[in-house]
Amino acid sequence: MNTGKWWQKSEESVVGKIILYHGSSSETVMPKFGLGEERHDYGKGFYLTERLELAKEWAVYRPNALNGWVHEFELDTDELKILDFQEYSALTWLAELMKHRDAADSKRYRILSKQFIDKFGISTEEYDVIKGWRANASYFYIAKAFVRDEVDIDILEELLALGGLGIQYCVKTERAYKKLSEHSDALRSVDFTEFNKKYNRRDMLARENMRKLIDSDRNRVTKVFSTLV
Repeated sequence: MNTGKWWQKSEESVVGKIILYHGSSSETVMPKFGLGEERHDYGKGFYLTERLELAKEWAVYRPNALNGWVHEFELDTDELKILDFQEYSALTWLAELMKHRDAADSKRYRILSKQFIDKFGISTEEYDVIKGWRANASYFYIAKAFVRDEVDIDILEELLALGGLGIQYCVKTERAYKKLSEHSDALRSVDFTEFNKKYNRRDMLARENMRKLIDSDRNRVTKVFSTLV
């Protein structure tokens, strides 16, 4: 169900060959069709971003005090079907997250989330690549508040905008993996101290701004998760 665009696009449509970055704790990565965790934002796949600085933060977001790595890849998008969640509503994006990640652990959530996915979700099976926001800690904080009926739909889009994160790409199909190649000579080391601090600062600021909006009078808490299904 397409309920309208909820975010002003900040990036142009994907055309031709694009450069993407993958932040990792490992110096060696081997993208392979069928690998990955189903409980990631868009399910199994290989995740990348167009923003080098974000890839550096994602490489060292774990509190293990170890340096990370950023791998540079080229993706030939010709003849690939790409699903861009920027072209859909915030509710459609949240429905996709609910397919793969639990925002609550209760019978109520299990029942309502299924109804929510049925109403607002879309099929992603035919797409080679999925493009959309990364549900890091601050974004998932909003998802959890939303399913507890603490967030009115009228402020949902603004809340999500406060996260300040860029877009990630999830390579899904065997055809897409074949069109992905690493620039091995462009491997970058990432300093843990510098970029873990940046990651935590971004997350802390996002949560602080989100809490202020949730606690404000603008959040009327009338049109909420349970009333939408």
